[in-house]
Amino acid sequence: MRTFCLAIVGLILSSYVLQAEEKSEWVQMFDGKTLNGWKVNENEKSFSVADGAIVSHGDRSHLFYVGDEKPFKNFEFKAEVQTKENSNAGIFIHTKFQEKDWPKIGYECQVNNSYNKDPQKTGGLYNTVKVLEAPAKDNVWFVYYIKVEGKHVTIKIDDKTVVDFEEPADKPGTVKLSEGTFALQAHDPGSTVMFRNLQVKRLP
Repeated sequence: MRTFCLAIVGLILSSYVLQAEEKSEWVQMFDGKTLNGWKVNENEKSFSVADGAIVSHGDRSHLFYVGDEKPFKNFEFKAEVQTKENSNAGIFIHTKFQEKDWPKIGYECQVNNSYNKDPQKTGGLYNTVKVLEAPAKDNVWFVYYIKVEGKHVTIKIDDKTVVDFEEPADKPGTVKLSEGTFALQAHDPGSTVMFRNLQVKRLP
C-alpha cells in the first residue's frame, strides 16, 4: 500500500513538473515598458509604448523582434491585440529585418476589423488565405494565436480557428514558410493598433 501511494504521489509530482516546464517554455517578448528587444525600421515615431502595450500609429513602418538571435521555425505565438476604428496592421512571421518598404520575406497575419479600404480581415494570411468577415471587434482586446509546424499554419482569434493552412511544397517566391523572426506593422497615420502580452514558445 505504501509503495502504491508513493507511486501515485510520484505521478502527481511528475505531472506538476511537466506542467511547470510547459509553462516555462513561453517567453515574454515585450517587457510592457520599453521597446527593448525590438528594432524599428523606417519611422521610429510610428511605434511607442503606452499603458503596457506597443502602440502602432503613424507612417508605414515595421517593428522587428530582435530579442532572440536564433531564428524561429516551428513555434506558437500569442498576443493580445486591440484595434481602433478603421485601423490596419499586421503580424509578420518567418520574416527578416529590412530597412524600408513592406516586408518581402514571410507571411503577414492580417489585423483589420473595420479598415474599409481592404476587404481582408483579422486572422487571414495576407493574399494567401483571405478572411473576409472580421472575427473580432474594435476597441476590445482579443487574443491572436499563431502556430507553425512544418508547412502547417494555424491561426486562432479568441480560440476560434480562422486559418488552417498547409503550404504547398513547391510554393514559389519569398512569401512562404522558412524561418526568421516576427514583425509588427504600422500601416498608416490613420490606423491605431495596440499589442500586449506578446509571447512565443518554440516547438520541435
